[in-house]
Amino acid sequence: MSAVAGAAYRSGETIKNEYDGITHDYTRKRGIVHTEILLPENAPLEYSDRAILWNAVEKIEKADNSQLSREIELALPIELTLEQNISLAREYVKRTFVDVGMCADVCVHDTGTGNPHAHVMLTMRPFEKDGKWGAKSRKEYILDGKGERVRLPSGEFASRKISATDWNKQTKAEEWRAGWANALNVAYEQYNIPKQVDHRSFERQGVEQIPTIHMGVAAMQMERKGIATDRGNINRQIEIDNSALRQLRARIIKLKDWLNEEAETATPTLTDVINGILSGREYKYQWQKTADLKTAATVLNFLTSNSITDMAGLHEMVSAMNTQFYKVRNRLKEVERRLEALDKHIKEAGIYLKYKGKARTESEEILFASAKRYITDYLNGRKEIPNKAWKAERVRLNAEKATLYQDYYRLKDEVKNAETIKRNVNEIMRGDEQNKKAYREMQR
Repeated sequence: MSAVAGAAYRSGETIKNEYDGITHDYTRKRGIVHTEILLPENAPLEYSDRAILWNAVEKIEKADNSQLSREIELALPIELTLEQNISLAREYVKRTFVDVGMCADVCVHDTGTGNPHAHVMLTMRPFEKDGKWGAKSRKEYILDGKGERVRLPSGEFASRKISATDWNKQTKAEEWRAGWANALNVAYEQYNIPKQVDHRSFERQGVEQIPTIHMGVAAMQMERKGIATDRGNINRQIEIDNSALRQLRARIIKLKDWLNEEAETATPTLTDVINGILSGREYKYQWQKTADLKTAATVLNFLTSNSITDMAGLHEMVSAMNTQFYKVRNRLKEVERRLEALDKHIKEAGIYLKYKGKARTESEEILFASAKRYITDYLNGRKEIPNKAWKAERVRLNAEKATLYQDYYRLKDEVKNAETIKRNVNEIMRGDEQNKKAYREMQR
């Protein structure tokens, strides 16, 4: 994509691209509340002009496949004022990118829908001391054991490309995200906001829940207006599922703790439990007796089907429930993450195929360029887009997801049965204590 077009779009300005003569006019774009350019040491002061900067970038790059810029998007906290957010973004960008040699074009967008954010376009080349663009990389000859250059069969000398900077290292994304999380936390502390953020995924943090999917600007705006979206519905269901999983996990832990305590005391047999459900009770209504009979039958079926004959067997069963819970929850997380990735693949492929080989408007060109870049990066040299395979995998994973939820409901029923046994054991134990107390009083 043209760097000039991207800069004009994000800043809401009119900029002419001197490379191809096209004028990009985005002055009608709304929600742009602040723009500025931050320059590193050695950069020409004239690059403070957005048009001059990005036209210079277009001019210096000669190869057809050159990367003209890098974009970072910062989600700004809604708890801060506009001025505080601008200052926060400026300090982070200056410290992280500008101080190491990049020019940064910062554009803050806020349409009032609760999604303030900053687009940061960064240059890809370092500057020489005289203010001229430096090289992205240099060629280094490979030497043999004698320190001499190695000649290839073609007659040329073997060499490798050495990057002039470390800006393209894969570890940089992690470093930049961690730095932004730290900047946010410092700001929250400075303004006495009781909140903390973590750039790591739930899995890396050890948080036991399914991550929600990315909403996107369009879906977020519709949700703010009270219009339900597919992505919003998915996230709401994930939140419900996370709550249910947490509750089930807590119930299993309580059962394990109870069984560990009961192992140290003399407890009733499971036969006593069944008999306890059916005897020694006074019923006011027939439906109460019917309910107890059903409960006894359900518990008996649970014990029989799982070959449980004593409390030790129940302990093993609850331990197995705990193992199964983690298996279901972890696989659900994997499936949800993969489904989100597949949805992204299919969406970008759809945009790419829709506009490929067709005349495109300027806004469609931006969509197409973004989709093409995404698909090209994914294919990594392969030619065919595996759209059919993606859709087939999505169908399979959705079916597996349904099966996992069936496993969850089965687990929930088993936990309920175990809790019924626990409740009746406790009732029998309380009854025994009352009988012992009454006997001691009679002896007096």
